[in-house]
Amino acid sequence: MPVNVTMGSSPLILAIPHASTQIAHPIMQRLNSIGRALTDTHWHIDRLYRGLVEDVTIVQANFHRYVCDPDRNPAERASSFGNFNIAPFVPILNQDGQAIWTYPPDKLEMASWRSAFYVPYHAALATQIARVRSRHGFAVLYDCRATRSEVPNLFEGVAPDFSIGTYMGATCDHKLAAHVAGICLSEKNYTSAINKRSKGGWIVRHYGSPKRGVHALQMEVSLSTYLRAEQDPWLYDPEKAQAARTVLTKILSHLKFWSPENTFA
Repeated sequence: MPVNVTMGSSPLILAIPHASTQIAHPIMQRLNSIGRALTDTHWHIDRLYRGLVEDVTIVQANFHRYVCDPDRNPAERASSFGNFNIAPFVPILNQDGQAIWTYPPDKLEMASWRSAFYVPYHAALATQIARVRSRHGFAVLYDCRATRSEVPNLFEGVAPDFSIGTYMGATCDHKLAAHVAGICLSEKNYTSAINKRSKGGWIVRHYGSPKRGVHALQMEVSLSTYLRAEQDPWLYDPEKAQAARTVLTKILSHLKFWSPENTFA
């Protein structure tokens, strides 16, 4: 199955689009050595969030983003991140600007992979948003992301430990976003930012609409906060992770029990 769905009864939905390392063997064989390193994976982000709060809905992709990236706008032919993609669904370059394929897929293959992976993921996510919104009158969509602390090809400098994106306030109630930012900024051992390096990707921009009762925000966590090192073999560090999980628990607990002043039918 290209997507795993865990259904909860609370208003909170966690989207996890980039944690999987699953690639079918015939496709993996077409990646070059750089591609097979899977450097752009959001390593262990699913483990970082596992069990933080109960009764939440989780929609997690079971395919690697090199096969098909669910965080791409189908109306765009290129990513907003420079040359990261020459097509909206299948990256040709990694985030360091390096070619990842020995035998790149052609347009027909890209379209086939879109049908096999992108479409089911978004169908599942849209279904869960509709279900939760129907039950509560609103839904809170939280997009779980991770990033290397330094990716010079995309961004200058060092990424904040916690980077919140609401597309400059368009995808989420401003009071809710401010509260989440306040939780992060109050943590003296971490750096945080809102709508700076990470403003919110396609998932947040596509589904987030406060007027329709869908409040979406993206949280990009630096890999340096919970891995032993930002390099292969990308080992999870339980002690470092526990400190980050404490912060994330505060955030998700607030989101789970948050309610807008007015809900929308």
